[in-house]
Amino acid sequence: MLDAEFIRGRILEALPGSEVEVRDYTGTGDHYEARVVSPDFAGKAMVQQHQLVYAPLQQWLKSGELHALALKTYSPEQWKKLGTR
Repeated sequence: MLDAEFIRGRILEALPGSEVEVRDYTGTGDHYEARVVSPDFAGKAMVQQHQLVYAPLQQWLKSGELHALALKTYSPEQWKKLGTR
């Protein structure tokens, strides 16, 4: 079973310098949600941002071990505009 820290670590390896928060939203160890703020997202469409996050997790998504990962992705500028910093 995967845990939030494992998923967070995989995302950080692929997107160093990002701010990543992951939580298991069902308690079953296979449904997670993540908020990722990354400079790598600047100028990219949301679908491109999500592809960057999903890429390092493909093995677990394909096997079904990671059944769902809901994403909220932002560039630092987008995150700042939301006033959450």
